[in-house]
Amino acid sequence: MEQIILEARKISKYFHDPNTIQVLKEISFEMRKSEFVSVIGKSGCGKSTLLYILSTMDTDYEGELLVNGEAMRGKKEAALALVRNKYIGFVFQFHYLLNEFSVLRNVMLPGLKLAEYSEAEIESRAYEKLKMLGIESEALKKPNQLSGGQKQRVAIARALINDPLIIMGDEPTGNLDKKNSEIVFDIFKELAETYHQSLLIVTHDNEFAQRTHRIIEMEDGKIIRM
Repeated sequence: MEQIILEARKISKYFHDPNTIQVLKEISFEMRKSEFVSVIGKSGCGKSTLLYILSTMDTDYEGELLVNGEAMRGKKEAALALVRNKYIGFVFQFHYLLNEFSVLRNVMLPGLKLAEYSEAEIESRAYEKLKMLGIESEALKKPNQLSGGQKQRVAIARALINDPLIIMGDEPTGNLDKKNSEIVFDIFKELAETYHQSLLIVTHDNEFAQRTHRIIEMEDGKIIRM
């Protein structure tokens, strides 16, 4: 069995604005290395809220979160920022690329922040990730010179730069047409099956979800099917 890399133990979350509402109710599950997992459910069921807690960006919750076997509760913000940068790669619905930098530089940025390698080595690694995704020929362009599908591939390359334990995606195909959604799905599938990358993807696209290794279905802040 592959190692457990992410574990949620009875995670609950409340919003207090102005009344107290429970948005997540004792969510428990675990994820193993190389798994490609999708989280589905109607809007407002708590999918994105859960993702923000699992990614350590939201620390106001009850229960336990373990990343790579290590408990996240009680860690200082600087320690959590290090966990995010080292272990978690993010792909959002919008790519958040910086137009003042080249595609290559955009991919390098999380690597430069983590600073585990020299700048030359980070550049070489960034180029390798672009090559893996078939867009190395765009390396010196600015993001605003790319199509939507190409931008999302650059965002995936950026998420991969630090060789994270897990890629987390919040509707990563939500902004793409059918053809580009297919390309992104195929990239994720190859990452899981060829490169043993773990992926946790929140999606509205049931067709996308049906082809992942495992579906976690949520309703009213609870997991109803897994």
